[in-house]
Amino acid sequence: MDKQNSAAILLLKQATTLNIHTGNLVNWSRLKKKCPSSTSEELQGCIRETLSEWCTKIAPTLEKEAPSTLECTLTQATEAITPEEREELKVSVKLFLSGSDPASIRIAVDLACSTLGVSQLDSVMIAPPPLPEGVSLTLEHLQPYWEELENLLQSHKIAAIGTSDLDKPLLEQLYTWAQVKPSSNQVNLASCCVMPPDLTAFAKEYDIQLLTHNDTKELITETSFQESVSEGVKDAVVADWSLEWVLRYSIIVKSRGIIKSKGYLVQAKRIRS
Repeated sequence: MDKQNSAAILLLKQATTLNIHTGNLVNWSRLKKKCPSSTSEELQGCIRETLSEWCTKIAPTLEKEAPSTLECTLTQATEAITPEEREELKVSVKLFLSGSDPASIRIAVDLACSTLGVSQLDSVMIAPPPLPEGVSLTLEHLQPYWEELENLLQSHKIAAIGTSDLDKPLLEQLYTWAQVKPSSNQVNLASCCVMPPDLTAFAKEYDIQLLTHNDTKELITETSFQESVSEGVKDAVVADWSLEWVLRYSIIVKSRGIIKSKGYLVQAKRIRS
């Protein structure tokens, strides 16, 4: 085992929070060589490659005080938005929650803003934490997360908020209850092939944009996340790391409709036994 990998293992062992940023995937030549078969496979590969490259940048001799929060970032692949170009760009985010704490939404949004060099995200779409088998998503599940999104919108950190995979009854319940109405709802066409007519009619009546996606129901499982970390940092102990959230962003040039930048931010916490 080389000294840099040993140092990375020690840093992981002493940290309590792990932040991973893939940088701009548009610039990743290694992704172009092998096209991922799904967004889940893409994310796992990104975590593995980012950590693997991060390991090579670590000084073999560590300082006495190890950081409690590890920032694993491909700095050369990260492009902050300049104030001059901000008006020309749309910054869209989809946030996949794994933990149940609604406060993690603010943490994710703040980290995205600081990483990308913006004061506000143009849109944030939320995918709530996966529920146990046999349990259906309800308004009660959604409410604490939506309230956090509303707070962020009112403090001008977000310009528009949206949902993911809500059927017509649940979207209608959320719309009726919410102070700030959803501006969009993503639908997975793999599960329904065509847009349900009742959902289409409701969205049209209340000016809710319906979008499609091909994300799996659970973007990445705890086990897959831990495997990706252990593949990126060889021989690291990963069983006590728990995924908090995954944020996927895209930055689009408004006038041309092309993607200037896209990537993932990931946060995990160590569970103390």
